[in-house]
Amino acid sequence: MLDSVIGWIKKATEAGVALIALAVVVQVIFGSSAAFLPGDVIGSITGIVHQLGSANLVGLVAVALLYSLFNR
Repeated sequence: MLDSVIGWIKKATEAGVALIALAVVVQVIFGSSAAFLPGDVIGSITGIVHQLGSANLVGLVAVALLYSLFNR
């Protein structure tokens, strides 16, 4: 039962990362005025990385973690 829940969470996380990657590509192609994107995806990611970067070492660890998630 627990393995089933963990597997479902992993699949949901992978789907979320794939959707974020797709949103980034769509925004690069169509710009920030793409009608089917709810907001500025690249700006949001940049803001998150900036906030994490201002936290020095903790920010670097968090960026490394995000990088490893995107490279799966």
